[in-house]
Amino acid sequence: MSLAELLEMGSYAVTVFGLPYAAWVFWLEQRKERENEEEEAYQHLSDAYNDFLKVVLDHADLQLRTNQGLPDPTPEQSERMMTIFDMLIALFERAYLIAFRDDMGATEQRRWNSWDDYMREWCRRDDFRLSLPLLLRGEDPDFVAYIRRIAQEETGEHLIIADIHKDPHT
Repeated sequence: MSLAELLEMGSYAVTVFGLPYAAWVFWLEQRKERENEEEEAYQHLSDAYNDFLKVVLDHADLQLRTNQGLPDPTPEQSERMMTIFDMLIALFERAYLIAFRDDMGATEQRRWNSWDDYMREWCRRDDFRLSLPLLLRGEDPDFVAYIRRIAQEETGEHLIIADIHKDPHT
């Protein structure tokens, strides 16, 4: 076999094995990069929620970490509370737009479950939930539908609706 034939066979081997291998390695690197970007975005959102909780702590008189809303808030307290709720809705919407997908993998679902839990926790508060119509004006329609559904589920209203449509013969 001549040197030219060996080089030609070598080039075929590179084409048959090397090119698919290179494509596979490229795909893996792209996937890792995408996962790192998603993790970084999730970390930024988590940091933002922690910063939000610091604001809540700075306004402890509003009792925002209790299950019940502040009874008879002053006008100044109501205004601060609405501003904090605005901040929270903006954060929830950003999390929804960045992290929510209809078809999530296991890692994405675990990350999203944290945000779903936060939203549910806040929607159980009467003062937050009753402020939603004002807070949600101009927000992303899919996000609005999502958080309204959560608010409905957390108040138990969906159970009443389900019972209305229940077949009496079952």
